Amino acid sequence: MRREPRWLPVLRVTALGALGVFTVLPLYVMAITALKPLDDVRDGFAWWPSRLTWEAFGTMWSTVDLAEYFVNSGVVAVSSAALSVFIAVPAAYAVSRYRFPGRDLFRAAVLSTQMLPGILFLLPLYLIYASIGQLTGILLQGNQVGLIITYLTFSLPFSIWMLVGYFDTVPAELDEAAVIDGTGALGALLRVVLPAAKPGVAAVAIYAFMTAWGETLFASVMTNAGSRTLAVGLREYSTESSVYWNEVMAASLTVSFPVVVGFLLLQRYLVRGLTAGALR
Repeated sequence: MRREPRWLPVLRVTALGALGVFTVLPLYVMAITALKPLDDVRDGFAWWPSRLTWEAFGTMWSTVDLAEYFVNSGVVAVSSAALSVFIAVPAAYAVSRYRFPGRDLFRAAVLSTQMLPGILFLLPLYLIYASIGQLTGILLQGNQVGLIITYLTFSLPFSIWMLVGYFDTVPAELDEAAVIDGTGALGALLRVVLPAAKPGVAAVAIYAFMTAWGETLFASVMTNAGSRTLAVGLREYSTESSVYWNEVMAASLTVSFPVVVGFLLLQRYLVRGLTAGALR
């Protein structure tokens, strides 16, 4: 067996160390800025503050309506994730298990939506929502419903595509045996296939949630003061006369916390779902 050169482990550790510093450094700047008094931030950046204070983590809730934006983002992100899973699971199961006319065309259409930049859909969606409002009186602009539908247009095709790949890895004999035992097709899906595909479903839910939680472009156009989300609301810490950098950083760390915790708890499902489904 050929031995690796002595310099290779050193190079590997150095590269990983550099990558770690590159990844952690922005988080350090965020944390250290959040813990500075506002006067220290205005005086210019310093790698270490003159004194540490938790003041920004308290005042950030009163400077802007952060709690309301937090709730709005939670409603939109959770609803988008739940609807993505609810619609994508039966759609992907049908594509994976049944042969019907247009099946390959449907799969190609689902995949092709991921090749286009999202900004191309901004104006068409805006005009569609405006037309629906004029024709039916149902307002989809300036509320959470319109934003949830918008995010579904992004997350749903990818969710279906990934779940089709994951369902293909579950032997069809399992649900056929369940059908023979009398569970029916729906029972086979719920009792046999879904438990086996749990990592893929979790990966789809995480992807849809994270897409909706941090999106800015569509949220800035589709919402108003009452439905504004966190990604848009954070800009309100910047006024004509000043920028509350310490509060911006404190708020950014706070709103990132639940996403990071959720990701750490479910990352093994995400990795298994992506490798077994999307890469198939």
